Amino acid sequence: MNTAAIHHQPESEFAYLYTLDKMHIRLRTGREDIKQVSLINGDPYQLDHHEWFKQTLPMEKYLSTTTHDYWIIEVSALHRRLSYAFKVEGLDGTILFYGDHGFYPYQEATLKTANNYFKLPYFHEADRFKAPQWVKETVWYQIFPERFANGDTRNDPKGTLPWDSRMSPERDDFFGGDLQGVLDRLDHFVDLGINGLYFCPIFQAGSNHKYDTIDYFEIDTAFGDKALFKTLVEECHKKGIRVMLDAVFNHMGDFSPQWQDVIKNGEASPYAKWFHIHKFPVSYTPTANFEFSDDITYDTFAFTPHMPKLNTANKEVQNYLLKIARYWIEEFDIDAWRLDVANEVDHRFWRKFHDVCTEAKEDIYILGEIWHSSQRWLQGDEFHAVMNYAFTDAILSYFVYQTIPLSKMISELNHQLMLYREQTNQIMFNVLDSHDTPRLLTIAKHNKDLMKQVMVFTYLQKGVPCLYYGDEYGMDGGADPDCRKCMVWEPEQQDQEMYGFVKELIAFRKEHQILLSEGKLRWLETDERTGIIDFAYEYKENRLRCIFNTGAHPVYIKKEDTLFSTRAQRLDTETIELAPFGFAASIETTERTESNEPTQNSRSLVAGNRGLSGLSS
Repeated sequence: MNTAAIHHQPESEFAYLYTLDKMHIRLRTGREDIKQVSLINGDPYQLDHHEWFKQTLPMEKYLSTTTHDYWIIEVSALHRRLSYAFKVEGLDGTILFYGDHGFYPYQEATLKTANNYFKLPYFHEADRFKAPQWVKETVWYQIFPERFANGDTRNDPKGTLPWDSRMSPERDDFFGGDLQGVLDRLDHFVDLGINGLYFCPIFQAGSNHKYDTIDYFEIDTAFGDKALFKTLVEECHKKGIRVMLDAVFNHMGDFSPQWQDVIKNGEASPYAKWFHIHKFPVSYTPTANFEFSDDITYDTFAFTPHMPKLNTANKEVQNYLLKIARYWIEEFDIDAWRLDVANEVDHRFWRKFHDVCTEAKEDIYILGEIWHSSQRWLQGDEFHAVMNYAFTDAILSYFVYQTIPLSKMISELNHQLMLYREQTNQIMFNVLDSHDTPRLLTIAKHNKDLMKQVMVFTYLQKGVPCLYYGDEYGMDGGADPDCRKCMVWEPEQQDQEMYGFVKELIAFRKEHQILLSEGKLRWLETDERTGIIDFAYEYKENRLRCIFNTGAHPVYIKKEDTLFSTRAQRLDTETIELAPFGFAASIETTERTESNEPTQNSRSLVAGNRGLSGLSS
C-alpha cells in the first residue's frame, strides 16, 4: 500500500458542510492501489459509551486522475458534530487505520483512542459555502459593450467608425456600441434562452475596453447614463435575465483623478499611498507600444503604464472600493460582480468585499478572473466561483489543439473537480472564448462541426456555461483585438443554422440542469483508439447519458431513444450511426444494487468499424 499517496484534510474540499446538516467527506489514494475505503464516524462525546467505532460505512470510489483515486461519502450527524477516520484496505491485503495522527494498525486500541480521529467540532452554518441557487440555472452571455450594438448614435465618441467597417478592428477603434443597443436587443437573449448577461466594464474610462477606469461611480458617457442602466437592469429582470458587472479593483486608469493628483503632487498627494510607488516622481520610459513598458517606477497591471496598481491593503482604498461594490448593488440591483485580475489582489480585501456584497444582497454571485487552480479563493469567504479556464483548457487541449491524449483530459477534468467543494463546482464559470482569447471558431480552424461538439461537451459539464457574443452566429476572430469585432446583425451575414443549434443546446442544458448540477458524474467509457467518450450524470433514479465520437471513423450506438444529437443518423429502430464530431444524449433510469452501486436499466452498445462491442457501465 502506497501510504504516501493517501491524503485527507479536515475543513477543506476533503471535508465540508454541503447542506445544513450533511457533510461531504473525501479521501485521496494512489491510483488502483486501494481495494476499499470505509468511514468510521460518530459523535466525539460518545466514543466509549456507544462504541460507534465498531461500525463502518463503505465509501464510493468516485473520480480518478492518472495518479490518484478519490473516495467520497455523504454523512449527517445527530448533534451536528463529528469524529471520523478511515479504514483503508490495500490490494496487497494490508488494512490500516488513517486518522488525525496518520496511520496505525487497524486494532481496537487504536479505534478506542479519541485523539486518533479527525474532528469537525460543530457544523457551523455560517462557515458553509453557499452557492446561489439561481446561478446553477443560468446560461450566461458575455457582452463587450463597445462592439455589441449601437443603439444611440448621439453618444458616439469622436472618431467613431461606421459599424463593422473594418474586417479586423484595431486596438483603439471605436464603433459606438452602447447600453441602448443592449436594451434594444433583449428579445434576442430571450429567444436564445439566455438568462444572465455579463458585461465587460461600463464605468467611465478612456479606452474602448474600459479596463482603465477613471470613475467607478459613473457610466461611461459613450455607453449612456445611470438612468439608462437602471432601466436596462429593470427590463432584464422583468424578462428573467440577471446582470453581472465587471469591476477592475486591481488597478485604475492613469486618467483617474487620484492618479492625476499623484502625477501633479508626487509624494505630497493624498493618494500617494493608494498605489505601489517605488520612486517619485512617477515615470516610465515611453515605448513604441504604449501598452507595455519595462521601466516603470510604480506597480501596474502587467507592464502597462496607464494602469497603475491599487494598494488594496490601504484602508482608504478599501473603503472606496467597498463603497463602489455596495453602491451598484443597492442602487441598481445588479446580481453579480465579475472581478478583473482577481488573483493579484490580497485575500484580506476580498474577504471584506465578500461580506459587504452578501450583506447588500444575500444571493449575490461573486466571480473572480483567475486562470489557474483557485482553492485559496474558493473557501466560501471570498468568491463563489472563478472563470474556469483551468478546466476548459483541458477540453480545448484535447478537442481543438490536440496537444493532450483523451486520458489526460479526463484526468485533468477530474483533478479540477476534486479541488473544490461540490457546491462550488456547480457554479464554476465555464468559458471557451472571451474578449481575452481567440474565438472558438477560429481556433477550431473554422470547423463548425468541431465547434459544436466542443460546445456541447462543455455545456454538459459541471458549472455554468457562458456564450461569448456572436458565437451564436458563428463569428470568428483571432487574439485581441480581433476577438472584439462588431456583432454581426445583418441577416445575410449570420449563420442561422449555428444560431438554431446554440438555441437548442441552451434549451437542452436548462431542461436537464438539475441532473447536471446535482448529479454524480460517471465516466462510463473513454477509448483512446476509437475516440469514444461516454459519460453520464446520475441523480436519484435518472441518468443523463452523453456519448461523443472524437475519432476519425463512425461508431454505432444501440439506443432506443435519443433526446439531442449532432451528426447522428438512425439506421434502424435500435441503431444510430454517430459520425466523427458527433454526439448523442439520452435519459435512462438506474437501479440500485445491494452494494448501492448504480446499474444501467437500458441497453447501449457502441461499435467501431470492426464490429459491435459492449460499452461498459
